[in-house]
Amino acid sequence: MRFAPLPSKAILAFDTSGSACDVAVLNQGQIIAKRFEPMSKGQAERLIPLVKETLQSAGQNINDIAAIGVGTGPGNFTGIRISVAAARGLAVALNIPTIGVTSFDALAFGAGRPVRALCPAPRGTWLCQFFVNGEPGTPETLQPGDARLEDSINIKRHASFALAPAIGRIALQRVNQENARPVPFYVRAANAAPQPDRGPVVLP
Repeated sequence: MRFAPLPSKAILAFDTSGSACDVAVLNQGQIIAKRFEPMSKGQAERLIPLVKETLQSAGQNINDIAAIGVGTGPGNFTGIRISVAAARGLAVALNIPTIGVTSFDALAFGAGRPVRALCPAPRGTWLCQFFVNGEPGTPETLQPGDARLEDSINIKRHASFALAPAIGRIALQRVNQENARPVPFYVRAANAAPQPDRGPVVLP
């Protein structure tokens, strides 16, 4: 589905692919409110209340939102599914577009080229994507000790790295792209069997 160009309304962006609930509200690309709460679990229960709090801080309500940007990973498998399902549900309820943005794209947003975006993975490995010009490279896994981990062009995600503001700005750029609908982005296979997508989430 294609949507008309956005009016001067807010963009809601959130991400739970890391060890946090990360929310931002933007208007015309400017951050008007943001929240970042570190947590290793409990994102499913905390995300929607944090969205409401961030909107209130921005002087907005859910009906002021013109589009939703959501982090699609790579990152924590359960966390990714929480965000993507919540974004899809809200978008259906509000009849607005929702745009998926990878952690790599959010990390590399605004950086010069070339740049390598790196997300931590188990056992000291790093998931990475290399951006030069045009289309980004194929994601890959770097093992501990790989010389590329020491390159000065790297941007590494860490526990306190908020991605929601960049996700919102990228979502604004991509709002009318046909392939922008959010789906979980996994570089490696999930350790657990996939669970059914959650149903729509509607703010009271």
